[in-house]
Amino acid sequence: MKNLILSLLILLFAFGCQKSNEHTHDVPEQEIEVLYDYDVEDKIASMGIQLVEPAAPVANYVNAVRTGNLIFMAGKGPSLPEGGYVTGKVGEDLTIEEGYEAAKLVAAAQLSALKAEIGDLNKVVRIVKVLGMVNCTSDFGNQPEVINGFSDTMVEVFGERGKHARAAVGMGSLPRSIAVEIEMIVEVQD
Repeated sequence: MKNLILSLLILLFAFGCQKSNEHTHDVPEQEIEVLYDYDVEDKIASMGIQLVEPAAPVANYVNAVRTGNLIFMAGKGPSLPEGGYVTGKVGEDLTIEEGYEAAKLVAAAQLSALKAEIGDLNKVVRIVKVLGMVNCTSDFGNQPEVINGFSDTMVEVFGERGKHARAAVGMGSLPRSIAVEIEMIVEVQD
């Protein structure tokens, strides 16, 4: 009797699993939500930002790490189109306006690295968090005005989805004396 009950349970379980699998094939694929009423990459091009293949990291790290729908972007510096970086301390070697422009260059570098990671910037659901570090003198207190170059660019590109939580902090030095380094966290569609 126990063997009969066990056999029936096994048959019911197998039948239920088969039915369950058949059912999932009948469900149409969920459509991907269109997030923008414009093409993000066309918008970037119209702003004069050229997306380039990001350089390979120079140490033991990667440009981006994805976990679920979040992309954690490594810190980037202000790469100049002709090569090299914007260097120096804001408040000593550079003005606030020059720091702002350097932060805009970092935005271009981060957008390039993000595109390399996800393939299509129209998949960006939200710029979630930004950490902006400014190489500055110890008495400099306008780090937010410098990092605004990055934040303003993200909002111009992604609209409301570009608004993010943020920290803008001063540093006594940054690698290779770059003027700013910025990292970000981005939510994307699957």
